[in-house]
Amino acid sequence: MRDPQGVGSGYIMSSTTFEILSEFEAERALFVRDPSCGLMAVIVLHNSRLGPAAGGTRTRSYANEAEALRDAAGLAQSMSYKCALGGLQAGGAKAVVMDHPGLDRDRAFEVFGGYVESLGGQFRTAGDLGTRHEDLVAMARSTQFVHLDEVGLSDAVAVGLVGCMEACARVKGLDGIQNLRVAIQGCGAIGAAAARRVREAGAEVLVCDIDDERARAVAAATGAERIAPERFVQTPCDILAPCAVGQVVTSANVRSIDAWALCGAANRILESSELSATLMQSGKIHVPDIIASAGAVVQGIAKTVMGEVDPAARVLALGRRAEAVLRESARTGESPIRVAETIARHQIGIP
Repeated sequence: MRDPQGVGSGYIMSSTTFEILSEFEAERALFVRDPSCGLMAVIVLHNSRLGPAAGGTRTRSYANEAEALRDAAGLAQSMSYKCALGGLQAGGAKAVVMDHPGLDRDRAFEVFGGYVESLGGQFRTAGDLGTRHEDLVAMARSTQFVHLDEVGLSDAVAVGLVGCMEACARVKGLDGIQNLRVAIQGCGAIGAAAARRVREAGAEVLVCDIDDERARAVAAATGAERIAPERFVQTPCDILAPCAVGQVVTSANVRSIDAWALCGAANRILESSELSATLMQSGKIHVPDIIASAGAVVQGIAKTVMGEVDPAARVLALGRRAEAVLRESARTGESPIRVAETIARHQIGIP
């Protein structure tokens, strides 16, 4: 198998590539391709100061390589912050596989797994948006560094998310989330696990998904109410929980949020980090997703890299971390995202 193409490998990099890596302070990008199966993918290793780089593999359509790189780099940076805030001996990474009509998924993911294996454990991955379980199984035929326990990782995300919602409630002066209305966007593995855990905590659950069949299944399993996907952001509720795609909250809709808290498990929920300050100014509690969505990487890395048999306490600690960030934000007037990122950067050793 050929070496991955990347900085220093003879691949001619454009100035745009280096600009994107500099923007997100990423250490390394690797571009991999195999015309025989249509594979085109990017792996970004963001930071390795604390240990090997961890992050999911996302599959989606991109307009071009620069767009794919930007998505991977931004998500990889978020993963570095998640690992630091979770107290892990790991840094952040992300891979994106470019989806297109000519992609032979089974063969492409097996080939991609070989590239992951060639990194010798520097990159450890799992599923992410758009990547199916069978894709991960195909990867596992050629690499040991892919996590297949999607159910366990999804539940870890849900446990951490509920802990963060309970932190919102405590900051609000409430004992917990029982009897609150929680709207969840996305009924995939993470959204379904979140709906179940939120319901078990005593909250009223509302769900939506662009795939109505999935929404119906989760509603039937949890007793949740189905809501229209296009009305999600404006849904009257206590806690708004995006658990699917990112950049759900935008400058155009942020002021129409009809909830007092935003706390979801999607990556990069806000269109820009400046919107965290906008939410704060409007009196809304916002838990940064680098804390709220960190349960999977906390559980996965704690087990596979740090050798912990049961990382449950570490996952539950995310709620306490969220509360500390929210209270520091209220004390200083800094947005929750800025507070959380400052803590993470200090722990990583980034100025």
